[in-house]
Amino acid sequence: MNRFFEQLNELGKNRIPFFFLTDFELEKPLVFTDENQMKQAGVYYDFPGHQFLPSPYLQEKKLIKIELNAQIPGFDIYRTKFSIVQRALLRGDSYLTNLTLKIPLQASPGLDEIFQIARAKYKILMQERFISFSPETFIRIQDNRIHTYPMKGTSPVSTDPDGTKLLNNPKELHEHYTIVDLLRNDLAIKGRNVQVVRFRYLEKIRSHGKEIWQTSSEIVADLPENWPAQIGDILQSMLPAGSVSGAPKTRTLEIIRQAEGEPRGYYTGVAGYFDGKTLDTAVMIRFIEQAGNQFYYRSGGGITHLSNAQEEYNEIKNKIYVPIA
Repeated sequence: MNRFFEQLNELGKNRIPFFFLTDFELEKPLVFTDENQMKQAGVYYDFPGHQFLPSPYLQEKKLIKIELNAQIPGFDIYRTKFSIVQRALLRGDSYLTNLTLKIPLQASPGLDEIFQIARAKYKILMQERFISFSPETFIRIQDNRIHTYPMKGTSPVSTDPDGTKLLNNPKELHEHYTIVDLLRNDLAIKGRNVQVVRFRYLEKIRSHGKEIWQTSSEIVADLPENWPAQIGDILQSMLPAGSVSGAPKTRTLEIIRQAEGEPRGYYTGVAGYFDGKTLDTAVMIRFIEQAGNQFYYRSGGGITHLSNAQEEYNEIKNKIYVPIA
């Protein structure tokens, strides 16, 4: 893993463009410096201003019916995992823990087709492995400024038309404060003059058959002019992403391993593109995984001492969607 971060430092120092992705456990990082490498690996992406798309690719999106039949584990299974997290929270081992489920799924069409028709800020495809249609920026660096956008808090528009319930929810507010504080500390490891410039703003996500609100914040800091030579160091200091792990990070990762019982793999990992001047990265959430002919949807949410198991279980179900126009 250290070699991976050293490689990013070297590429950044020489202003060589690259695309990378790494798993949540930081065990299977990949970095690509040309499109032939990516094509051989079956890796494609669509980021704001940069993309490498499979061929053929539909520029005009035709109407394709999406069917997601999720076999969501029963509430008792989730409650067992939730209880492990809650006991750790009550002991003071963690203030916020992100708990996720791996949900068997019957999906139609396949990953390649979903990649083409999904609408998201960031899309990442590894053919026959996974797709992420993520709305969440991890870090973005431009003009010697690093920005991060932790996303915490969701609610269905159907029961919260103007987002007021979400904004006034004490548990969601506590969760958001915690993650903003964690990301401020993460930025301060390499950055200076850390500031929260936008706190807890609402965004609406549209999908097939539903709309959800989500809340995010924007935190910024200054970096030295030679920051490209430190890209690997910056990422290493901040991974895994705080919004999909928790605080304090080291102990919370141990709790996640105990509660979830298996590695997440590339789900909740990070992908990013460096064009020689700007770095833009995404947290790989909103995620469908493929294993042979079986699909899985990965979904989760932040747990605090104020969390209710049934409400958190419902939130996981609300996040099972593909964003489309």
